[in-house]
Amino acid sequence: MNSGEFRRRGKEMVDFVADYLEGIEGRQVYPDVEPGYLRPLIPTSAPEEPDTFEDILNDVEKIIMPGAASPACTELETVMMDWLGKMLKLPEAFLAGQVGEGGGVIQGSASEATLMALLAARTKVVRRLQAASPGLTQGAIMEKLVAYSSDQAHSSVERAGLIGGVKLKAIPSDGKFAMRASALQEVLEKDKAEGLIPFFLVATLGTTSCCSFDNLLEVGPICNEENMWLHIDAAYAGSSFICPEFRHLLNGVEFADSFNFNPHKWLLVNFDCSAMWVKKRTDLIGAFKLDPLYLKHSHQDSGLITDYRHWQLPLGRRFRSLKMWFVFRMYGVKGLQAYIRKHVQLAREFECLVRQDPRFEICAEVTLGLVCFRLKGSNKLNEDLLERINSAKKIHLVPCHLRDKFVLRFAICSRSVELTHVQRSWEHIRQLTTDLLRAQRD
Repeated sequence: MNSGEFRRRGKEMVDFVADYLEGIEGRQVYPDVEPGYLRPLIPTSAPEEPDTFEDILNDVEKIIMPGAASPACTELETVMMDWLGKMLKLPEAFLAGQVGEGGGVIQGSASEATLMALLAARTKVVRRLQAASPGLTQGAIMEKLVAYSSDQAHSSVERAGLIGGVKLKAIPSDGKFAMRASALQEVLEKDKAEGLIPFFLVATLGTTSCCSFDNLLEVGPICNEENMWLHIDAAYAGSSFICPEFRHLLNGVEFADSFNFNPHKWLLVNFDCSAMWVKKRTDLIGAFKLDPLYLKHSHQDSGLITDYRHWQLPLGRRFRSLKMWFVFRMYGVKGLQAYIRKHVQLAREFECLVRQDPRFEICAEVTLGLVCFRLKGSNKLNEDLLERINSAKKIHLVPCHLRDKFVLRFAICSRSVELTHVQRSWEHIRQLTTDLLRAQRD
């Protein structure tokens, strides 16, 4: 949608809202649709090609409004998470379908998803151990619980451990900044020998620092053998798995108990849309279900509805699935795949430009849309270069540390980015580098 069409559609939406408000007294206060009404009205998977805006808006009135805000808010979310799960080719166990044990929920962020998974895993292990040894107190178990992640995992994982009140240990990553079985096994054996209880592991697919990938095919079976909850955090990289050529990066997801990524990072959905799936939704619901009288309803125990208030931290929730529905239909699967592929190609173009300049080095394998690079030389030299880049305010780079190296990160992440932007950015970096090196010589 170009800016001209956006203006026109925006005015149409104002009219749509105004018409709704003017005619609100003619609408029912309470919907007369039954639970499960929505799924038969829409396709079972996302369209390959884009739909028209007119068709989508007509469907809002025909399909959504009869159940607005409930049960449409809930039911569209369930179906959209199944749509997205199918786009990723997730195992059937993660989909809600008609009778599945799993399912998806839209969280506000990957941080929330990790915390929810950790708390559910904590509740599950405490109940299991207390069932086996009724004399065990929750406090006695809690002080022995230990969770794990790679030393490259996002800080939100550590934060989840702090909030959950459990020890979190970092597993040393290998030369490609990935968690491997050997390092995990070594730490597990040591901890079990000391009487600790391993119960939870976060595997990262596409780390924040350098977009490295933990080895799921190695650590997944270990988690299953040790009866540890495996949560996969693919916040950034997960969007790319809709492309067949990148789907192999998700191999091993079948070993996981939960999986999460952020469509609001790289799939053109606005912020506050973090997709989380669980293999057994009872594990999640069982940890958080409370039913005071003021939240009870007539379909409470019918088995026909999903109560997402049991799947998340807050009780209230937004109609997040509506924006997913619009994006998936406006672009179609092929359009979203083309968007991802374009960004990956632009990142490779930038990588080629960096490699052509002998003053620079590439610091990590370029897999998706992130290029980690630096000037050959000291960390101080690279810190000075970053200061010049960000002070110029033409582009903005965020750094990271890879082992003992200060590294610059060039991320392709704008919806409207083109090759000319990448080329101009590199020329800008090169010129600032020349100025910096000349200043140091002088």
